[in-house]
Amino acid sequence: MAGQLGGVPILILREGSERTRGKDAQSSNISAAKAVASAVRTTLGPKGMDKMLVDSLGDVVITNDGVTILKEMDIDSPTAKMVVEVAKTVDSVAGDGTTTSVVIAGELLKKAEDLLEQELHPSIVTLGYRLAADKARELLNEIASDIDVDDEEELKKIAKTAITGKFAEESREFLSEIATKAVKDIAETGRDGSKVVDIDNISVEKKEGGRIQDTKLVQGIVIDKEVLHSGMPRKVEDANIALVSASLEVKKMETSAEIKMTTSDQLKGFLDEEEKEMQEMALRIKDSGASIVICQKGIDDLVQHYLAKYGILAVRRAKKSDMEKLAKATGGNIATNLKELTKADLGYAGLVEERKMGGDKMLFVEDCKNPHAVSIVIRGSTEQVVDEVERALHDMIMVVASILEDGKAVAGGAAVETELALRIREYSASLKGREQLAVDKFAEALEIIPRTLAENAGLDPIDKLVELKAAHERGDKSAGLNVYTGTVVDMWQAGVMEPLRTKKQGVESATDVAVMILRIDDVIASKKESMPPGGAGEGMPPGGMMPY
Repeated sequence: MAGQLGGVPILILREGSERTRGKDAQSSNISAAKAVASAVRTTLGPKGMDKMLVDSLGDVVITNDGVTILKEMDIDSPTAKMVVEVAKTVDSVAGDGTTTSVVIAGELLKKAEDLLEQELHPSIVTLGYRLAADKARELLNEIASDIDVDDEEELKKIAKTAITGKFAEESREFLSEIATKAVKDIAETGRDGSKVVDIDNISVEKKEGGRIQDTKLVQGIVIDKEVLHSGMPRKVEDANIALVSASLEVKKMETSAEIKMTTSDQLKGFLDEEEKEMQEMALRIKDSGASIVICQKGIDDLVQHYLAKYGILAVRRAKKSDMEKLAKATGGNIATNLKELTKADLGYAGLVEERKMGGDKMLFVEDCKNPHAVSIVIRGSTEQVVDEVERALHDMIMVVASILEDGKAVAGGAAVETELALRIREYSASLKGREQLAVDKFAEALEIIPRTLAENAGLDPIDKLVELKAAHERGDKSAGLNVYTGTVVDMWQAGVMEPLRTKKQGVESATDVAVMILRIDDVIASKKESMPPGGAGEGMPPGGMMPY
């Protein structure tokens, strides 16, 4: 890029940088976003297909989950990365609806392209989209129905809707029960009486080598660790648990020092003192009344010996996250200094037992004092199956958590999108400016969801869209598409429900990214730094690393 000042060219950008302006920039950005949307479009709905993703190391991921597909894809385009961020946002806020939001975003940009070709200014299009999104939010609040959060059957219906179309769908009855119970167990009541759910309190462990039906919910914490010493008990009932984050080893000197010993008695005295210190560590744990010790760091062999002698079960190198969940579940405190450990710091569990699962030994801490932390042990025949079940359970847990917190749901099966499209089209007729055209296109874009559901099920999308529109015109707000029979049915009666939060977040995120991309009229890409032949920079050794 060069400027002109008094006839002298001024270079502003590095040589080799690329710049795309105006319609070319908008066109390339829209094409990139549409490409991302088309990549996940075929996975939408109960009849959606799966994708196989292979990375540079040859690791394989087989999934139907929109956000996982987009995360695993090696995307280079900055515009496409913005669309991936939409999926990540919806996943973190709502858990489900990632594919829907990306498909809507792609269609919004496709419809905007038609308007830009008609010489409509991008600012008018973005204004119309904003107005339509505000109206959609308002309409969603009207359409939403209250859900009885104490009715477990209603919660299971919402969980089953989230897993429909995924690999683990055959086990949806069983998995929806696990997800619903897990969320209800960790739900806490806030100051204002509302439910608060922190899904970080659900610990997930995966073990291949079983059936999906072997997946189980544990009313406590499962740690992927085995008992340290052969002399320790493998099962402890009415366990008092000491949670220690300090190392149960003799501390090494922090400064470099030498100890000179001239006689064997001095060496013996030194070793005896070291052994005495380790025995005292084990004694402190015994004196506190603990029958279990779970340590975040290492436990010396000698300390293990004394703990086994005192009949104390010990586990070392537990994850920090597991320690925090154990503290919450058992009601114990994590001791950072063994000298300060008292009986008041101990947690309680009705049963602590080592069990073999999938060829590995795991420690089960059950019947806890305060079960606001639970574990799910996921089983499956292969690693890919276990990973896909984990993704399905994550979506189910998130949607049930959304319902418990908000208490509002909407009908699934494209009923919401069809109703919104109809009402937003009516709203566009009340506008007098050019933004009316953009609002109308927004309504059209929402129809991509029922159209895609029909296409993925092998049905005629035009016929089904006409049937859906006719049902909604008649006032049936929860009419959706049953992709198994190809008929339009009442989704509430069919038990197909989704959280209001999922739909709201999906529409908002899709609109935000579409507006952001439409406002770009200049793309300046700096030249990438290239390495000299051979890969190493000037003055660097052959390995390519800078010397210290």
